[in-house]
Amino acid sequence: MQCHYCSDEADIAVERGGVTVGLCQIHFRERLDELQEEGWLDDLRSELEMDRFD
Repeated sequence: MQCHYCSDEADIAVERGGVTVGLCQIHFRERLDELQEEGWLDDLRSELEMDRFD
């Protein structure tokens, strides 16, 4: 599978709702950095920590 953003081979592929998107390592890391800047990862981390104690 090819990366969604470039012509490199995808290192990771995610499927949701019947749609699969592949990302190379560089674009995967860039996207994670964007999510961190938006605060989304902190929100997810908090949610996962709360679920762990239930």
